[in-house]
Amino acid sequence: MRSTTFTVRVDTGVKKRLERLAKSTGRSRSFLAAEAINEYLEVNEWQVAGIRRAIASLDRGEGIPHDSVKDWVASWGGANEKPAPRRS
Repeated sequence: MRSTTFTVRVDTGVKKRLERLAKSTGRSRSFLAAEAINEYLEVNEWQVAGIRRAIASLDRGEGIPHDSVKDWVASWGGANEKPAPRRS
């Protein structure tokens, strides 16, 4: 894997925490920061992709009307609990 260097600013407390963690784990600050950035990207790329898929689904008319969902949720726990609404 090719790597490159860039600078990031963090507050003093974050830097100290990173230094302590690096020391206690035997890893470098750089390694830990790179791992944290990779994890952040994976989570946020996954989330953005999901949002885009959901928006595309709604654009295709595949959503469930708000009032149907609202009525369903309001029925939870009652004697006449409704089944989950389905797309028309």
